[in-house]
Amino acid sequence: MARTTPQTHDEILAAAARRFGVTGYRGTSLQDIASEVGCSKAAVLYHFANKEAILTELMAPAIEMLRSLDEQIVAQPDPARAQQVAAEGFVDLAVRFRGEIALLRGEFPELLQQPVFAHIQQISERLAEALAGRSGRAAARICALVLLAGIAETCGEFADVPDDDLRDALLALLRRALEPAR
Repeated sequence: MARTTPQTHDEILAAAARRFGVTGYRGTSLQDIASEVGCSKAAVLYHFANKEAILTELMAPAIEMLRSLDEQIVAQPDPARAQQVAAEGFVDLAVRFRGEIALLRGEFPELLQQPVFAHIQQISERLAEALAGRSGRAAARICALVLLAGIAETCGEFADVPDDDLRDALLALLRRALEPAR
């Protein structure tokens, strides 16, 4: 008989996060997660329809913060203010959810192809456009994309750096790297 308790749902999420961190999303099976929890694969499927549903729930708080940031950026008619909102908001998101970002390192392009995450690509494009100061210049857009990828990567690498220190360092970098929006 499958062991299911009120804690099993949270145990599955925690085990999935650990497994994704070790073997990646693609390299983790439902059976791997079940074995780590000490339950059957059927018990995992009782709580989650599939592995994508586990990932979706793990990422839900970060995705919600990203959606909120997108709404704030879209609401800014002034390119300079949109750039500032994008920079500060993305750094805050990356620092707060650096553990989740680290779990999926190297797998974002493939995951963005899944229907449940398709909207993230569009949000990322608007974020890059805002960071580029809505200038339309290729150099500004290239800089914005490199900074977005670099910030995400950096947050995963510096798990031992206090949040405020990491945030301050990343915002200082953005101020130096980005052209002021006109």
